[in-house]
Amino acid sequence: MKPIKAVYYFIVGDMIILIGILIAVVLLLLIDNVGALTSLRSISAPLFVIITVISLVATLAREAYSSKRH
Repeated sequence: MKPIKAVYYFIVGDMIILIGILIAVVLLLLIDNVGALTSLRSISAPLFVIITVISLVATLAREAYSSKRH
């Protein structure tokens, strides 16, 4: 279990980042594969960047305002 946990923390580092990226990937897959959403393909790259930045900011804010920090 320790090696798996070590790899997780090395690659992701935080559950908020993992969930944010997974949500972004699922949305991009839906936009790409659902016919009704094909008009949103032009904003798929900016959407991925925005969701990624939001998840990173959420993680940073949680760390910055954590009670463990003080």
